[in-house]
Amino acid sequence: MKFVVFALLVAVAFADRLYEAPARDDSDEVAILRDERVMEDDGRYSFDMEAANGIAMSESGAPSGEEGAVHSAGSFSYTAPDGSDIHLQYVANEKGFQPEGDHLPVAPEFPHPIPDFVLRQIEKAAEEDARSARGEVSRSYGTPDDD
Repeated sequence: MKFVVFALLVAVAFADRLYEAPARDDSDEVAILRDERVMEDDGRYSFDMEAANGIAMSESGAPSGEEGAVHSAGSFSYTAPDGSDIHLQYVANEKGFQPEGDHLPVAPEFPHPIPDFVLRQIEKAAEEDARSARGEVSRSYGTPDDD
């Protein structure tokens, strides 16, 4: 047992000599121009931060009344590697994280109107769901024209 402990200590000592921490480049440091934080006793908070490289962040929030839930809203901005200005605003609540920004992708518009047979099928499914909710059981699920 003593040999195993000794072997482990020797292995750790050699591993420490083999590992070199990455060199630190002071040019990677960015000055913080503004850092304001407020934390209230009732759970409300806010912070604003701005760095010398153009990154800015702001957020505020408060307990929502639900156990442990917090509603918050904020924004951040920075310059992307391609030089474009990125600005994102968001809300985070019971509906999740909801970002808004010109740089975010947008789903294309639906290319055509919904066909009538699809609308009828959706209507039929809604009727079946309503019957099921009332306790009426359908023997089979037919097409919309089978009424």
